[in-house]
Formats: sequence, C-alpha cells, structure tokens
Amino acid sequence: MALRPVFLKGDSIVLRPLHPDDTTGPYLNWFNDEEVCRGNSHHVFPFTEAVASEYISYSHRSKDDLILAIDKKTNNQHIGNIALQRIHPVYRSAELSIIIGEKSAWGKGYGLEAVRLMCDHAFRTLNLHRVACGTFGSNEGMIHLALSIGMKEEGRRKEAVFKDGQYIDVIEFGILRDEYLKK
Repeated sequence: MALRPVFLKGDSIVLRPLHPDDTTGPYLNWFNDEEVCRGNSHHVFPFTEAVASEYISYSHRSKDDLILAIDKKTNNQHIGNIALQRIHPVYRSAELSIIIGEKSAWGKGYGLEAVRLMCDHAFRTLNLHRVACGTFGSNEGMIHLALSIGMKEEGRRKEAVFKDGQYIDVIEFGILRDEYLKK
C-alpha cells in the first residue's frame, strides 16, 4: 500500500484521510466483528465494501465531520478511525468518536494518543469551545479514555440503546477548551 498523506502526526501514530483502498484492508472486518463492536452502535447491519466506499466518499466531502484513519507509524497499518462529528461553527462544538478496530492494537495507548491529537486540533486549530462524546455504559475502554483526557460525565440516558439482548445506558461526557488546555 502506498503511503497516504498525513494530516496529524503523533509519536506512534498518524491520522490521515480515509482512502478508497481502505475498503480492501482490514477496515471492513471491524464493523462486522461482534467483539470489536460490543461497546458501540455498529454490528446491526453488515458493513459492506459499498457501505465503506460511500462513507469514505462522504468523509472527503463533509465540512461538518472530520473523519480520519489511525495508522501506526512503524508500519503504516490502519488500526482504527477517529472523528469529530457534527462540528457546529456557531456553537463551536463537536462530538468525538473513535474505534480501534485492530484487536492487536488494543490497550497499547494508540486510542489515547489519537484522541489527544484530535482534541488538540479541535481546540487549537478549529477553535472549538466544547468536545463531547457518548458511550455505552458497558464500554469501559471509552469511559476510561474520556476520563483520561479530562472529560467529565455530564449525564446518563437510561436504557437508551438495545445491544446484545439488553438495554444499556448511554453516558455523555464533555470537556471545554479551557479545561482541556489546562492539562
């Protein structure tokens, strides 16, 4: 695979635009893997090459969503995606989402590094005032990640989603620019 243009660079990862060739890599498997999707709203309908291609195309056109691939620097392996969604220019807010789809990359700090890169960009470059995220109450990894960057729990939507045969709470987190930049 040819090198892709880098948008944001960290110590062990880079964030880059999604590329049409990503549909031929491991990306398709992530959203079809029940274990990878246990803590998120995916794995309801099959994630096909056509769906992935449409999403990648959308990611290039959108001015409301900044959607990027997470690649390991050492070997350019695509291990996940991260996004600022629903970027609102008046409210100066956005919603953060992330998936580390490659199980071999779990627990190695790549998610935290990606979230820090994206939040730095959100607050320092996009001049956002607030970044929020919501996650399933059962998603311990995302809860830990949100708290690690200084997000505070702002609310809980009781039994808001149905996953794996049960209703699950959605926990809402947020952080303001000044709170994030103090860290």
